[in-house]
Amino acid sequence: MLVLQHIHYAYSQSDSLSDISLTINAGEAVAFMGPNGSGKSTLFKLINGLIQPSAGQYYFKDQLVDTRFLKKPTQATALHRAIGFVFQNSDVQLFNETVRAELAFGPEQMGLAPDVIQQRVNDCLALLQIEKLADRVPYQLSGGEKKLVALGSVLTMNPEMIVLDEPFNGLSAAYQALLIRLLQQLNAAGKGILIASHNLAQVKQVAKRLVVFNENHQVTHDLPLTKLKQKPVLQQTLALL
Repeated sequence: MLVLQHIHYAYSQSDSLSDISLTINAGEAVAFMGPNGSGKSTLFKLINGLIQPSAGQYYFKDQLVDTRFLKKPTQATALHRAIGFVFQNSDVQLFNETVRAELAFGPEQMGLAPDVIQQRVNDCLALLQIEKLADRVPYQLSGGEKKLVALGSVLTMNPEMIVLDEPFNGLSAAYQALLIRLLQQLNAAGKGILIASHNLAQVKQVAKRLVVFNENHQVTHDLPLTKLKQKPVLQQTLALL
């Protein structure tokens, strides 16, 4: 579904991604780990078409994602519908007057019928167990509630892949457990899950593949999580992130 070939990205004079080559298939659950500033968030923005590489190629369903691709509304819309991005900071993602309006916004932009939109919103409210928040103002919610609403605003568009940047940060233990169950259910239903996290114990419950970045913005490991126990030094390093 996604192919990245020798991707580089630089902020000013400093590299943020250095020679990244990855293939991510539909339905995969992949965790990205590494120190702060190693390039995980930058990679996620690139995958979602928010930034473009300084060098290298990014293919989405065999189509090159470049300036020409993103300038075509139908292609850019297809990318953004297929890949839902849950930002690390939920405040930058929530802007509607109510939670219900937040969840309805994406499907409305897709031009879906009102009854279909209402059904999607109600289904997501129930799935996320946030029915009681439906008429609340998003910016007045707790951090955990905001995170669930941000996820809901993505889910109502029924993406093929969900990208989550540090989704467990600032969440209570109860909200973390709820989010893990949701991600497990979504992956079991065929949704691809890409997740950046510093918490190895939580990653193990969601992902089946692990991609590790180093401080030089390079991928040092790409392996099934089942093989991690064969690399005790790497496991110890990840546990200390």
